[in-house]
Amino acid sequence: MKPSKDVCNENTFNQLYKTHGKPIWRFIYYKCGDTAQADDLVQEAFIKLWQNCAKVSHKKAKSFLYTVCNNAFLNEVAHKKVVLKHAKQQPNKTNYQSPQFLMEESEFNKKLKKSIENLTEAQRTAFLLNRIEGKKYAEIAEMLNISVKAVEKRMSQALAVLRKEIGNV
Repeated sequence: MKPSKDVCNENTFNQLYKTHGKPIWRFIYYKCGDTAQADDLVQEAFIKLWQNCAKVSHKKAKSFLYTVCNNAFLNEVAHKKVVLKHAKQQPNKTNYQSPQFLMEESEFNKKLKKSIENLTEAQRTAFLLNRIEGKKYAEIAEMLNISVKAVEKRMSQALAVLRKEIGNV
């Protein structure tokens, strides 16, 4: 192995960061939609690469970084699910809405959640970035590295699926 291809070599490591840092950041940002979280996950991936530089060949470095970053993201999602599960088990605060309204709201939220889960990943990403994060189509297109027309199509498909499954609410 040439010294220049050794991941433990600082120049090689810096070159890996310059080459793969931004694409990996975009990849994980598209998944999480949070710049701070994306920064942390990418930093964590490069730290793990540095810690394991003797075990990771230069050819496998890119794959290693994407895998570590994606796994860290999935671990955070799993942790958030556990936190939410425990938060739901807390006693409810007093709510002065009618029982019927609360029941209908609960049913609607379950339907909506299930319908969003049934969207393709592309549709779900575009829909959540637009409707939850408040991103404009042009911003979404730039984030996902696709055209604005592609975002429009994904949103149109997502909304059609949601209308079909939930109805025009």
